[in-house]
Order: sequence, then C-alpha cells, then structure tokens
Amino acid sequence: MSRHVRKKLGKEDKAKDAKGTLLRLWGYLSRMKVILYLVILMVFISSAAALLGPFLVGKAIDEYIVTKETSGLMQLIFFLTAVYIFHSLSIWFQNYWMIGVAQDTVYRLRLDLFHQLHQLSIPFFDKRKHGELMSRVTNDIDNVSSTLNSSFIQIISSVLTLVGTISIMLWLSPLLTLITLTIVPLMVIGMKWITKRTGRLFKRYQQNIGELNGYIEETISGHSIIKTFSREETAIKDFNEKNRRLRTAAYWADTYSGFIPKLMNVLNNLSFAVIAGVGGIFALNGMITIGVIVIFAEYARQFTRPLNELANQYNTLLSAIAGAERVFQILDEEEEAKDEGDAVEIDSVEGEVVFQHVSFSYEEGDRTLQDVSFSITPGETVALVGPTGAGKTTITNLLSRFYELNEGRIEIDGHDIQRIKRKSLRRQMGFVLQDSFLFQGTIADNIRYGRLDASDEEVKEAAKLANAHSFIDKMPEGYDTYLKHEGNGISQGQKQLLSIARAILSNPSILILDEATSSIDTITELKIQEALKRLMKGRTSVVVAHRLNTIRQADQILVLDQGRIIERGSHDELLKQKGFYHGLYHSQLKESG
Repeated sequence: MSRHVRKKLGKEDKAKDAKGTLLRLWGYLSRMKVILYLVILMVFISSAAALLGPFLVGKAIDEYIVTKETSGLMQLIFFLTAVYIFHSLSIWFQNYWMIGVAQDTVYRLRLDLFHQLHQLSIPFFDKRKHGELMSRVTNDIDNVSSTLNSSFIQIISSVLTLVGTISIMLWLSPLLTLITLTIVPLMVIGMKWITKRTGRLFKRYQQNIGELNGYIEETISGHSIIKTFSREETAIKDFNEKNRRLRTAAYWADTYSGFIPKLMNVLNNLSFAVIAGVGGIFALNGMITIGVIVIFAEYARQFTRPLNELANQYNTLLSAIAGAERVFQILDEEEEAKDEGDAVEIDSVEGEVVFQHVSFSYEEGDRTLQDVSFSITPGETVALVGPTGAGKTTITNLLSRFYELNEGRIEIDGHDIQRIKRKSLRRQMGFVLQDSFLFQGTIADNIRYGRLDASDEEVKEAAKLANAHSFIDKMPEGYDTYLKHEGNGISQGQKQLLSIARAILSNPSILILDEATSSIDTITELKIQEALKRLMKGRTSVVVAHRLNTIRQADQILVLDQGRIIERGSHDELLKQKGFYHGLYHSQLKESG
C-alpha cells in the first residue's frame, strides 16, 4: 500500500469502541433469547456431528475394513448416514431460526434509528448531508443484517469445532497433535498482520460509501442548478474523486482480506504434509494406526477450516461493527432538548408575539441576532426585510423553537415560549416556506397533512380557499391524483398552492411565510397572493420578504442588517425616512423595470 493511502487510513479510521458496539448489538439480539438459545443448541449439535463423522470413518478403517468385518461395517455406515442427516437438519434449523433473529434485530434497530431521526433538532440536519444519513439507515444496517445472518453462527461453530478437534486429537495422539500445532504460530502471525490493516480499511470503506451516497443525493436534487450553470464536468470530476477514494478503500480492504483464504490454504496443505509424513513414520513404528492417521488428516482440515472461517468472519465482523458504530452514533446524538418541567400545553392563542432583547449565534463568537426587540399585536402582519444573512429566517427559527435563543426572551400571549411545550407551540403555527415540499402520495393526502382528521369536504374547501381547486379538478384523478417524490409532475406554483391549502386546513393562529413567488409566472403569482391574503386574514403573520412590492400592506416592516433592527414602520413611513429601506425598495424597482 502506498504511503499516501496509509496516511489516509490512519488511526482515526479504527472503531472507537468495538467492544461497546458489540455489547449494544447483543442488547438487541438478546430480546429473542429463547430462539437464540435454540440456534446455539443446533450449532452444538451440528458441530458435534461434524466431529463425530471423521472419527467414525477412522474407527471403520481400523476395526472393520482392516479386519474385513462386513456386518459391523454396514451398521457403522447406516449410523454414519444418520449422523450426517442429523448434521444437515441441525444446520437447516439453526440457519432458519437465525435469519428470524437477525431480521427482527435489524427491524428494531432501523425502527429505533428512524424514530431517533425524528427526535433530533433542526440544527442536526442543517449540518449533515441527507444522503449520508440515508446511507446509515440503509447500507450500514443492511451490512449489520448480512453479518448477523452469517457471522454469528459461523463464529460459534468455528470455536466449537476448533476446541472439539484439538481435544480429540490430543486424546488420540498428544505427540502428533503437538507436531501438527506447530503451524499455529504461523497462522497467528499472518492473521495479526492482515487483520491489523483490514479494520481501518473497512471503516474507511463505510465512510466513503456514506460520502458518495450523500454526493449522489445532492447532485440529483440539484441537477437543474448543475445544468443551469453547465457544471456537469465539475460534478463528474468531483464524483470521480469520491468514487476513486471508495474504489481505493474497497480494493485494499478486499485485497488484504483476500490473503486470508490463501494463507489458510497454504498452511492447510503444510499441515496435511506434516501429518502424512510424521503419521506414516509413527504407524510404521506401531505408535498409531492407519485409522488414526485418516482421522488426523480430516481433523487437520477441520482444524484450519474454523481458523479460516474465524479470520474471514472477523473481517466481516469489522465491517459490521463499522456500520453499527455509525448507526449508534446517530442513536447517541443529543435529541432536541426536552420540554422544561413546568412547560404547559396551549390549546389556542390570540397571536400576540413579543421579542425582548433577543440575541443568538449559530456558531460561538458569530452573532446572527443582536439585541432584537419588537412586538406584534394579534392579527397583525409583520414583514422582515434586509440583505442575505441579516437574520430574517433566524427570527422565524427562534419563534418556532427550531433553535433556542442565547439571550433575551420571546413571548406568545404573555407566555415565555421556553415554558410552552414545543409540539403544542408548533401546533399553533402554520408554515408556507419558499421551498414547497410535498410527500409521495395523493393530492388529498398532502393537503390533509395539515390536519389528519380532516374530512374530504374540508380538504376540498381548503383547496378552494388556496385557489388550488381549479387545477386539481383538471387532474386525471382529481384529489386522488398520485404525486411522485417531492411532487414531481406538477409546477412550482401548483406546489405552493397546495402548501397554502395545507396551512389553511391546519387553521393556525400564527403564520410564518417565506415568499416563494419570485420564480412563478404572473398569473400564478396573483393566485398565490390572493390565497395568502385569505390565509393571513385575522391571523398574526410573520413574513420573510424577498420582494418588497408584496409587503406594502404589512402593518409593520422590520428592516434588519447584520443582526440588528435598523428601521421599523409601515411601507409609507419607511419610504418617507429615505433610509436603508428606501434605497432597497427603489433598487428593486429599477431591477424590475
């Protein structure tokens, strides 16, 4: 391996807590203890039958073939046949039951992981690629599944076979056994050299799969942007680099792990040669019989086979541990902070919102909001304007408690929002965001997501208020039209109208709106604006404004810059001040003109 590759695959790629990861996996496995014990019992039986077979063959040679006793030989053949049938049945049962245990284990592991993902805070997802998280739910858990299906049985069986083989060999001929075992140090040295390298290689391999999946998900989601800026070659180049790193890690992991069967095969042949040579000398001197030599030759093969299997399963186990460790990393992530002990439920709110000296930082030392104070009376519409990074979206994130403020206080109807249960708080809010997200399912299901117990008539009424009914009615299956992933198949404007219908159906007291009309045609924009006016009527609304001509009717406009409110007032009042808002508004007029 090159020095460059060795440097990349350093100590940081080793499992941080392999023992702890295995113990946690055992915690999942042990929930089906009865079946697991039956699997272990079948492994004991199959291993015993596998050891008994060669022993009976050796006895047949010494006691029946050499003496030419036909009747005894026939009885032993029937018994030997029964042993191998029993061996096959026990293997079938152990595999059948172990598949059930493995699938139940990964089912619960995947369920726990998916549940955990829904308990994590918004900041967690903001800092990670979605494709990389998807890789943990799919690839890493599938890796654990395939390992449990094969490795658990193989490891127990190999250990039992190894112990049983050595025990019987010592009983038959201690001296020949010791001579045969001289190859063990060679095995240990070779295995240690190989496994020392494969551990970090499999860890890097899993990481590279996650990175590649994340990049694929990102580029597929942003394919239109890639096309728009003609960055296909750049995307392919970046993909090729990540794919190359994955190939390198996979190549060396498979190469080193591939040494194991080759090494074992050489040592197995060496062991057979030692037994044939030394055993022949012992037999000529009357120290052992021909049958014992046959037993030793077969047991020598069985002796190296479990070592080979243990080595192979060790590599597989390392890969599974790497995957399981990545899963447990998510399970160990700090969940969204629990509601305070004195937090209350709120059934309804009037919609009064007060920010008192609120400051917030996404990263320590970098203030996004600084001493922000304002109030919104029930039913009032407040628009937040300002350049990118001014803190507009941060205010809505704090109001909905997607992020927790660092300093100050936010109140709704006089209640500190930190003393309101999060789910209860968010039930009072409706969100219409710039990027309208629709789930795979029918149009009716997507609208009903705002209130799951809504009737068909209520869904239809919400669509009418959102100006969405007309285009839905023209769809092939109407409200039962099935939308594909993220609503592919309908326009951005239609997606936005469905999002508004969903918000209308939820009947929130407070609205948080992120305008999404900049890339919509004029007719659709008018429909959206009309629907938004209906939605905002009588409700407290916080609007993150991108196009200033859409917020002329706002009761209050807050102008932010570098995390501070620098101007406030109505549209006309701010224009008369001829300050920052005045310049921003007229610059937009010039651009649109």
